[in-house]
Amino acid sequence: MVRKPLVSIVSAGLSKFGRLEGIYGREIFADAVKEAFERCPNLNPAKDIEALFVGHMGESYEHQGHTGPTLADWAGLLPKPAMRLESACASSGAALRTGIFAVLSGMHDIVMVGGVEKMTHRTTSEVTEFLAMASDFPFEQWHGITFPGLYALMATAHMHKYGTTEEQMAMVAVKNHHNGALNPKAHMQKEVTLEKAMSSRVIAWPLKLYDCSLITDGASCLILTRPDLAKKFTDTPVHIIGSGQASDAIGIYEREELTTLKAGRLAGQEAYKMADVKPKDLDIAEVHDCFTIAEIIAYEDLGLCKPGKGGSLVEEGSTTLDGEIPVNTSGGLKSKGHPVGATGTAQAYEIYLQLTEQAERRQVSGAEVALSHNVGGSGATAAVHIYRRG
Repeated sequence: MVRKPLVSIVSAGLSKFGRLEGIYGREIFADAVKEAFERCPNLNPAKDIEALFVGHMGESYEHQGHTGPTLADWAGLLPKPAMRLESACASSGAALRTGIFAVLSGMHDIVMVGGVEKMTHRTTSEVTEFLAMASDFPFEQWHGITFPGLYALMATAHMHKYGTTEEQMAMVAVKNHHNGALNPKAHMQKEVTLEKAMSSRVIAWPLKLYDCSLITDGASCLILTRPDLAKKFTDTPVHIIGSGQASDAIGIYEREELTTLKAGRLAGQEAYKMADVKPKDLDIAEVHDCFTIAEIIAYEDLGLCKPGKGGSLVEEGSTTLDGEIPVNTSGGLKSKGHPVGATGTAQAYEIYLQLTEQAERRQVSGAEVALSHNVGGSGATAAVHIYRRG
């Protein structure tokens, strides 16, 4: 049985990811919006788009709040309603969910969803502090724990329980840097050898420099509409057929275990059930590899392999571009970059390119069904979406 789509993506846009000096986040978002409009010439933005839902993690980076109307202004969408969603690194995954709700409710027929973050003008210590605000203040931040430290705890737990190795985590970095080198919009467009990844400096053992995603500037957006209206705007819509979101304790000290992200697992189960899809039906996936161990855990949480087998899955080459289930064809957060508010819809942008056969040198032949997995913080939020070629 083919499930009726929830909504359809009729266009998408992505800014260049990287160190974008001398411009504000609003300008970066306008760049992503420009691409989305150019891809959809049948759309009259000012007339047709009825609302904007945008993910943005932190006011601290640019000392700027009230993000919704600010970005609506620079996207040329005033006086349409605009709302900012904050769910840490899953902010635009939450914005995408909200856009789906808006269309399904009948309140709106066409909406824009997206996200943005401008981070690189801040020092590494400032960015680390701002990101840490997505962890528990009295019991984690206060004691000096950072996100590399939190994910290092997960990594050591996974190594202890399942025998996962530092080499297997480094293989995630090698794979994603290979894909990122094929992506002209990626922040880090260069290959990395296993030897280089393994010998890079330790950030929080066992995580090394190449196990950690990049501090990045960037923006992304999608245009969503009712499936029955999609052909008015494009001959190649991408349908969203499943959506799931779940929450967990913000502090990892309250989690049932450290080798899985429960919110990601539950969000995936909800999305699979809604879409009437199983993990074996997926042709590609974009998962939240803020650290290489996070990608390995995502394999397991999303049912791409059994618990404890994520390291073996990447070691066997199953998740490479020509593997059984290519993961992070964009380069992932590891190579494409991680402007936190933009990441969720940036994942959807890559899937839009893949399912409309516009991914150029990283195109996966014949991709029909795809999944995106967007995690907030150390796993207190997760949003999973499933897509089908139109």
